[in-house]
Amino acid sequence: MAGDHPAGYRPIDRMMRWLFTARVGPGLIAAGGALAFLAVLTSGRLFNDGDTYWHLATGRWILEHQAVPRVDSFSYTFAGRPWHAHEWLSELIMWSAFAAGGWNGLQLLFAGAFGVTAVAIGRAMSRWLAVGPWMLALGLGLAVGAPSFLARPHLLALPFLAIWLAELLAARQARRAPSPWLLVVMLAWANMHGSYVLGLGLAGVFGLEALLATWRSPRRTLVGWGVFGLALIAVGLANPFGLSGLMFPLQVQSMSSLPMISEWRSPDFSRLRAFEIAILLTLFACLWRGVRVPPLRLIVLLGFLHLALAHMRHQMVFGVVAALLLAEPIARAAAAGIPQPIDRAGKVSRGLTFAALAVVLAAGAWRMATPSVRVDGLNVPISALAAVPPDLAKRPVFNAYGMGGYLIFKGVRPYVDGRGDMYGDAFLRTYMLVTRPKLAALREELDRRSIDWVIVTAGEPVVGALDGMPEWRRLHSDHYAAVFVRRTAADALNLADAVGPQGPGQPGPASRPR
Repeated sequence: MAGDHPAGYRPIDRMMRWLFTARVGPGLIAAGGALAFLAVLTSGRLFNDGDTYWHLATGRWILEHQAVPRVDSFSYTFAGRPWHAHEWLSELIMWSAFAAGGWNGLQLLFAGAFGVTAVAIGRAMSRWLAVGPWMLALGLGLAVGAPSFLARPHLLALPFLAIWLAELLAARQARRAPSPWLLVVMLAWANMHGSYVLGLGLAGVFGLEALLATWRSPRRTLVGWGVFGLALIAVGLANPFGLSGLMFPLQVQSMSSLPMISEWRSPDFSRLRAFEIAILLTLFACLWRGVRVPPLRLIVLLGFLHLALAHMRHQMVFGVVAALLLAEPIARAAAAGIPQPIDRAGKVSRGLTFAALAVVLAAGAWRMATPSVRVDGLNVPISALAAVPPDLAKRPVFNAYGMGGYLIFKGVRPYVDGRGDMYGDAFLRTYMLVTRPKLAALREELDRRSIDWVIVTAGEPVVGALDGMPEWRRLHSDHYAAVFVRRTAADALNLADAVGPQGPGQPGPASRPR
C-alpha cells in the first residue's frame, strides 16, 4: 500500500525505474543532438585557434582559382614549395559558410556538425542502453572532446567517424557486409580530413572479425567484405593527391617536432578533467559489471586510448569510438542485474523531438541575428596587426607559430603558420631554437631572411631578447602580442611611433597574459 512506503519513495522509485528500464526514443536522441548543437553554438573559444584563419584563406583561394592548391602561395619562407591541401573540401565548405553568414554562419556550421555527431552516436547506443546509462555514455563521450571544440576540419569530420563506426557495428550485428552507401561517406571523408585513414583501418578490423567468426564457411564473408574493401580502397584514393594523400596522416605522425604544437602533446593529468573522469568511470563500470569486450574490438579500443594519451587532439576521437564500442558489452554485462529496456516512446517522444527542433531553429536564428565581433586572442593578434603600417606589413616578418594563420587571412605572408607538415622537422627545429631563444640563432635568422618586423606572443622569452637588441624597437604591445620593427626599417618608413623597450603600450608585470 502507498502508506507503507516512506514519503517520496514512489517518485524516486519511478524515476530510477525509468532511468534503468525505459528505452531511448527518437525524442531523447534529438534532445541530445540539440544540446550538443547548443554547446558549440555558445562556445566562446571556437575561433581561438589561429589555424581557423588559414583554413578559411585556403577555401577562399580554392573558390577563386577553381583548383586545389598543390604548392604554397601563402608564406614567403616556403613559397612555391609542394603543399598538400588534404582538407580542401572542409576548407571550401568553411569559406562558403563564412561568405554566406560571416562568423555566425561559420559557428552554425560547426555546431551543426557536432549536433549530427551526437545524434549518430545516440542513435547507435539507443539499441543497447536504457535512458540513464545512455545519457551518461553520450555526455562523457562528447565531453572528452571539449578541448578540441575549434573551428577546424577535424570537427567537420567527426560526424563521418560516428556514422562510419555505427554502421560497421550494425553490419556485424546483422552478420552482413557494410552498406554500399558507406562508400559515399568515405568519398567525402577522404577529402575533408586525414582521419579517414582511421575509417579504413576500422573497416579492416571488422572485416577480419567477420572472417574469424565464419572461418568454417567463409565464402559469403570473403565476397561481401572483400568487394566492400576493394571498393573502399578505390574510394579512399579518390582525392586530389592519390596515394600520397593516403600516406599523409602517417607521415605527420612520424614528425619529431610535433610536441612543439600544444594539441600534439600528451594530456596534463595534474588537474581533473573530463577525459580522466571518463576513463575512471568507464573502468569502474567495466570492472564492476565484468564487461567482456571481443578481442579485436578491445585492441581497437586500447589503440585509440593510446592515441588519446599520446596526443590531446585524439581525445575527441577516443570519446566517439569508446562510446560506440562499449555500449553493447556494457548492456550485455548489466542485463543480469538490470531489466531489459522497455519501449515508452510515444507522444512524449514526439513532443521532445519537436521541442528539440524548435530549440535548434530558435538558437540558430538568435545566433544569426546577434552581431559577432572578433576580439584579440592568444593566436589572433587583431590590435597588434592593425598597428603595423601597410608598407611594413609587406616586408618579411618573423611571427609566432600560432599567429601565422591570422596573418595569412589578412593578406600578410608569414614566416611560419599552422601547416607544420609542410614546413617539416628541420624548419620547425630552427623556429624552436630561435624562440627559445638562443640569441645567436635569433640574430642569424633575422638577418639571413632580412626580416624587418616581428610579431610574437606577449610574455614569451623572445620578447625580452628583442628588447635587449639595440637594432630593434618596440612598435606595439598589448596583453596578447608584441610587435617589433628593425630600426633601419623604422627610419626608412618614418615610423615615429616606434619606441624603445620602455615605450608606451608595453604591458607591465600586472597586465601580462593570464
